[in-house]
Amino acid sequence: MLERRRVVEGDRFMNRFLRTGKAAAIVFVVLACAASYARGESKVDLSGYRPDCGVDVEHHDGRLSLQWPIAGGEVGRVTLDLRSGRPLIAEMAIAGKDVGERGPILTEVDPVAFLVVGERRLPPGQPPGMSVFNVFFDTPAKRPFQRHGSKFALGDVAVTSQGRRLAVTLSGLTIGPFRGAWRINLYPGSRLVHVEAVVSTSEDGRAILYDVGLASSTPPVGNAAWFDTEGVVQREPIASTPDRAVAVRHRTIVIEGEHGSAACFPPPHQYFYPRDVTDNQSTVWFGDGHRGLDPRFGFGVRQTEQGGGPWVPWFNAPPGTEQRLGTFYLLSGGKAEDALAETLRYTHGDRFSELPGYKTFTSHWHMAITMAAMAEKAGDGTRSTPEFVKMFKDMGVDAVHLAEFHGDGHPRDPGELRLKELAAMFDECRRLSDDDLLFLPGEEANVHLGVERPGAEAGHWLYLFPRPVFWTMNRDAGRPFEEEVVGYGKVYHVGDRREMLRLLKEENGLAWTAHARIKSSSWAPDGYRGEDFFRSDRWLGAAWKAMPADLSHDRLGRRALDLLDDMANWGDPKYVLGEVDVFKIDHAHELYGHMNVNYLRLDRMPKYGESWQPVLDALRGGRFFVTTGEVLIPEFTIDGQPGGGRLTPKADGPSAVEAKIQWTFPPAFAELVSGDGQRVHRQRIDLADAEAFGERTLKFTADLKGRTWARLEVWDVAHDGGFTQPVWLSPIDLRK
Repeated sequence: MLERRRVVEGDRFMNRFLRTGKAAAIVFVVLACAASYARGESKVDLSGYRPDCGVDVEHHDGRLSLQWPIAGGEVGRVTLDLRSGRPLIAEMAIAGKDVGERGPILTEVDPVAFLVVGERRLPPGQPPGMSVFNVFFDTPAKRPFQRHGSKFALGDVAVTSQGRRLAVTLSGLTIGPFRGAWRINLYPGSRLVHVEAVVSTSEDGRAILYDVGLASSTPPVGNAAWFDTEGVVQREPIASTPDRAVAVRHRTIVIEGEHGSAACFPPPHQYFYPRDVTDNQSTVWFGDGHRGLDPRFGFGVRQTEQGGGPWVPWFNAPPGTEQRLGTFYLLSGGKAEDALAETLRYTHGDRFSELPGYKTFTSHWHMAITMAAMAEKAGDGTRSTPEFVKMFKDMGVDAVHLAEFHGDGHPRDPGELRLKELAAMFDECRRLSDDDLLFLPGEEANVHLGVERPGAEAGHWLYLFPRPVFWTMNRDAGRPFEEEVVGYGKVYHVGDRREMLRLLKEENGLAWTAHARIKSSSWAPDGYRGEDFFRSDRWLGAAWKAMPADLSHDRLGRRALDLLDDMANWGDPKYVLGEVDVFKIDHAHELYGHMNVNYLRLDRMPKYGESWQPVLDALRGGRFFVTTGEVLIPEFTIDGQPGGGRLTPKADGPSAVEAKIQWTFPPAFAELVSGDGQRVHRQRIDLADAEAFGERTLKFTADLKGRTWARLEVWDVAHDGGFTQPVWLSPIDLRK
């Protein structure tokens, strides 16, 4: 009785402080916490919270209320119920200036997560010491795996803030062999509620997939809505129906109710582990009994164990790493269409934005357009326009670099058949190109230029010439390297690596390593870094793709980023462009999630009938940046020199670094990465003070004495990002 009286008196005391306004907020939450401890509730640690983060926090009667400004006077609100046996999220709401003028969008829901846990294996023939997690050619679904639903017993609660961000971490989460916490992230100025299951395991060799969402014992009143694969909004009244996966466009499902809508969508690129095929895997779900592991109604995002090509590698989950199984909920006071439109802002409508002074270039497409064109001509002669032409235009792509004859055609034919197929490739690229889109012929040639070591794969590589070039991949004894062939003009016959380099030099072409240090290039380019062809300026470097996938990383594609740094430290000016490396596509595919693009510093893209040399010059000069699309870096200089430029670092002081950046999701950090020929150095610039949908000119100094190169990366909270090419900080000796 005495304890109860103390709590009541404490509550009355706190209510008086509440009426005093914001000045007493911190005192209020501290006293509220004390009363909660008296009730035996979970400990709430507010020592890392600062009100100037933009989120108001109130802890009272076992509830943690979080409110933050959005735009136009609107306010978002999430209330967490910390009492035992209650749904964790008491409400998600959005309102006007008077936060009580609208009811909640969702009430009494629990965050839920579902893990598929399998075994990671490294294929044979890999370099000594290569990690089992550096793999693409693995399909865990072909071996035994387990499915687990989340279990949550609330432990300690910590509220922390950084810049314009707030995170609530709630311990007590278990998903099979993984343990950790729920983390709810809020970003003042945005409608996003970012929910993550942050978990780790002590088991080695694990590969995972994850589904996440919200579940409730009582289905909400309203509709489920989504864009179908034709881009049309579909609605279905919410009822007690079995769990169902839906093929959607733009990766989003919306729950629409009387007081607004909540859109659920995953990180647009991080959620899609690498595959060779981008077919739509029905990324969202809603209904009762998801995966047979939770009987309640729920909705969220999902992944499938199989499908999408012969290799389905899932995500890596090394022991002891914090895997962040995340998704976003966007709160809207309007209908489903309003929530969907607001969601699309974060990916520019799944389009690569136009940027003055730049043109977009995408590489490594195995679409077999040549053989399809030859089959059409051999039929009734009727020619069609493949739907990928419109797809690329709709996505804002200016140029597409092909990788033809990869499993199709006859690339190793020594004569007429090879030449006919090359001619057909050139003709089809010409036919499909117009003033808005350029198709550039190319191949993943994989011949002559590779690792020459017993037991090692030679590696794969692509090439790009500034004009159509006829060549064969072999040369018989007595046949000239170069000859005139009726109907084709100049034809090269290439018999070895010396002649391959000679062809690249004579035709001013470029070549680079495809999927370096993974797949069939696991030994490359390290295995030929001392070869003349690699040291030549005709070898551009390598290509970047978010592969392999690891949800504990704070950025995508570390494999290729580390290689970019290593190549820079080796001494020769090498660059890394973005590659997509997928096969045939159609409009129903989830293409954007698997894509990246290169922004080349060009005022105009050449037409097909012109020389494509400006494209090659931009690549060879390092005048481009690579991005997933949400982060743009239109300007980056060190002491006035842009990426690809060269300067001597100041001897008497720090260098001036300047970069203009743009973003959609709240940005996380920028990082200046530099090297001295031996080591890699990092200088991080925290961007937690920035809100969503912004731009900024970064100006800072860096001590670059003794460094030979430096470049910039920028990443956001969804792990989207971009990176520049290096600025060279000392003369490069190409004779080393």
